[in-house]
Amino acid sequence: MTVRDPIRVLMADDHPLIREGISALVSSQSDMAIVGEASNGMEATAMYEALMPDVVLLDLQMPAMGGFEAIAAIKRLKPSARIIVLTTYEGDHLASRAISLGARAYLLKSAVRRELLNTIRAVFRGQKHIDAKVAENLSHHVGESPLTDREAAVLSLIAGGNSNRAVGVALAITEETVKGYVKNILAKLNAKDRTHAVALAIKRGIIEL
Repeated sequence: MTVRDPIRVLMADDHPLIREGISALVSSQSDMAIVGEASNGMEATAMYEALMPDVVLLDLQMPAMGGFEAIAAIKRLKPSARIIVLTTYEGDHLASRAISLGARAYLLKSAVRRELLNTIRAVFRGQKHIDAKVAENLSHHVGESPLTDREAAVLSLIAGGNSNRAVGVALAITEETVKGYVKNILAKLNAKDRTHAVALAIKRGIIEL
């Protein structure tokens, strides 16, 4: 019987306690080992290039360079890189973006103890995994037209309490153009009004406050 080398795991999260907990969980397994710990996406990318781990565990919200930028940077280094996103965000928009950038799995931190180890093994074997709650959220929006970058920018400014006029000044567009964007936003999000649109967009991870 051949003894296989352990799955080499690189972890990136800006919270030391989370890194400590995940490290202890992963290190308790005979078939995997933590080979590096990063506190932001920039460190994660540099460590990936130096260590070439089998699997990367990546948080989305980190200083210096966030998770999305890190996914893209690591994929440029090695297109076949196996990346698992570990996050607290259930929003379908964030999950869809992470998967489109090349992440193999999207897992909520609340499910780490139940699902992380098997997810690492599955991703190492070439499989994909999306948290059940996130997958359900994704299924609710299949076939919908996503907000454009400009529409998301308009909605972010509205979320900040800006009037249509103020949004227009900030984006150097007319107030009538802003009203057109708002109309499109309400239709795409199936929202009753601006406040409802903001609430839906924050829940789905389209914008942040």
